[in-house]
Amino acid sequence: MSLVPLPRLIVEPLVRAALLEDLGLAGDITSASVVPSDHRSTVVMAARQPGVIAGLDAADLAFTLVDPEIVMRRHIEDGDAVKSGDVIATVEGPSRGLLTGERTALNFLGHLSGIATVTAGIAAAISGTKAFVACTRKTTPGLRALEKYAVRAGGGMNHRFALYDAVLIKDNHVAISGGVAEAIRRARAGVGHLVKIEVEVDRLDQLQEAMAVGVDAVLLDNMTPDQLREAVAIVAGRAITEASGRVTPATAAAIAASGVDLISVGWLTHSAPVLDIGLDFVEADGAAQTSTK
Repeated sequence: MSLVPLPRLIVEPLVRAALLEDLGLAGDITSASVVPSDHRSTVVMAARQPGVIAGLDAADLAFTLVDPEIVMRRHIEDGDAVKSGDVIATVEGPSRGLLTGERTALNFLGHLSGIATVTAGIAAAISGTKAFVACTRKTTPGLRALEKYAVRAGGGMNHRFALYDAVLIKDNHVAISGGVAEAIRRARAGVGHLVKIEVEVDRLDQLQEAMAVGVDAVLLDNMTPDQLREAVAIVAGRAITEASGRVTPATAAAIAASGVDLISVGWLTHSAPVLDIGLDFVEADGAAQTSTK
């Protein structure tokens, strides 16, 4: 799958909001008072640990929205793997602007690269099977589009983006409806013919009930690999099978080997560790001087 970049009209408001949070009503009072207005610098953004990069558009905007004279030259692209020490981008321009945009740029780039990195780890663990790794709606409020993009950069797939683009009947919906089949019937009567319907089940008898009335996808929640294999046999290709729960890099391979189509993992977006990326000022002799900011 090719990685399609997010439109600027989606990314820019998020970066603007982050900059406004940092600048407040007075701006960067440290850089404004310490750094001469005509001072210019060259900096490099470099990986301090191995991983997969995502978020370069957001990082670029964090600098150029502060000062349009800043230019960021990329040495790699989103979705590329890096080793510790690899230079990701070179950024040149007025020093005040570089310092003002630095933290926002690194916050976006480190967070999104962290998501891409853990996604790539799961994708590698299940390579050789037909399963794909997918994310969920367990995202940081306001950053869902960027975080789901980072999952794609890491080789994963996106589940539904929001409540409006697909039906996902979960355990509480089933409880209120009085059963799996009744919940599916109500959903089918309430949405258009192009809307996909998925139902969550955690027992095989619930799965049998769902397949009796027909459904587009089944979310097999917290099942063991043996139960998943049995569930895949029951479905027999009549619906998409999605496993969820207890997924780690250590368990992903066994889950994928059960024959499911998808493995959804909430912690890809809600708990991925930040990828350590630094911004280093280049001295006149070409050497890099590590920033302590």
